[in-house]
Amino acid sequence: MTGTSKGGEGRIGLLNGFAAYGMWGLVPLFWPLLKPAGAAEILAHRMVWSLAFVAVALIVVRRWQWAGELLRQPRRLALVTVAAAVITVNWGVYIWAVNSGHVVEASLGYFINPLVTIAMGVLLLKERLRPVQWVAVGIGVAAVLVLTIGYGRPPWISLCLAFSFAIYGLVKKKVNLGGVESLAAETAIQFLPALAYLLWLAGHGGSTFTDEGLGHSALLASTGIVTALPLVCFGAAAIRVPLSTLGLLQYMAPVFQFLLGILYFGEAMPPERWAGFALVWLALVLLTGDAWRSSVRTARSARTASALAAETGTPGTAGPAPKAESVPSAVEAPDVSPLAKP
Repeated sequence: MTGTSKGGEGRIGLLNGFAAYGMWGLVPLFWPLLKPAGAAEILAHRMVWSLAFVAVALIVVRRWQWAGELLRQPRRLALVTVAAAVITVNWGVYIWAVNSGHVVEASLGYFINPLVTIAMGVLLLKERLRPVQWVAVGIGVAAVLVLTIGYGRPPWISLCLAFSFAIYGLVKKKVNLGGVESLAAETAIQFLPALAYLLWLAGHGGSTFTDEGLGHSALLASTGIVTALPLVCFGAAAIRVPLSTLGLLQYMAPVFQFLLGILYFGEAMPPERWAGFALVWLALVLLTGDAWRSSVRTARSARTASALAAETGTPGTAGPAPKAESVPSAVEAPDVSPLAKP
């Protein structure tokens, strides 16, 4: 591939990355359009229509072999079921939070998610942290305490979103399915319970799908597109730009959500909340800077090893590459798993 084509691919990847995270960042503007439907009804429609949209996409591209393999692997299928349950919680809490006037607190969940991912890596996977990462986690804990004082309660919406996202990312790594395939598998598990709930709701006169006009029905059906389209853009970006770049782009979504919460929805930000958010942002700056330095060191070590092998003329026998500093796998770069996004 020529340098020009590489540059073109990189630009396409960046554009798709901006599109994906931009759509995720602006999604708080969409959920209020679905009122008077409640959060549970919106969630159920999102599950049903997401499966329909993704199924059509998979039929078009003829990618179904993974489904048969998955069905023959009970352990992976069980993990997909866990992922489906976790993403249900994440989506439901986010929709409820936005439509209940808690957009800023919801955005905080995605700001603190990298810190929660680090904590889970230490507690569950027994991973080791570098000093800067310990400092970032400590600042994150202090931020939660400050915000607890500011809100008069723990920021449970933020914590629920952050922990569900982190758990989902952990499970998704073990399942090892592509983005679209993973969404198809998870929504296939969600489909029957969601459809049953919608039928029950209609039978008891609580459904808004047919009672609020064709436009409302179309908006509810479009939840599948709203869920899947950013994922398609993310997939196009993930194969064209470095993971470190995606790790930086992922902060676009909570930044947009935060700004929408303040500037568009008019949510209050007293000084103590600003203090809490400032601590979170400081922790993220430290964490991202440390991950970037580690990435540069690892790349430099790889180049040195390659150069040594070339000089000796015996690739693969020039001895081990200079060892980079030990880096816990869960904290090498910010988690950019897309499916738990709002």
